[in-house]
Amino acid sequence: MTGLTASIGLLPATLATGVGSQVQKPLAIVVVGGMLIGTFILLMLMPALLHYVKRKHY
Repeated sequence: MTGLTASIGLLPATLATGVGSQVQKPLAIVVVGGMLIGTFILLMLMPALLHYVKRKHY
């Protein structure tokens, strides 16, 4: 929920083309990408990895 809220909040800065957006746009893209990738890894990749490791040990 936090990652989604931050991504939606920074969406206007990511899509901005006006004056001053040259400084804000790259940072917003990095933050939005990081939040979405982090959320994906936490919710999808980690459970699959833990299931694989647990199955291998038992």
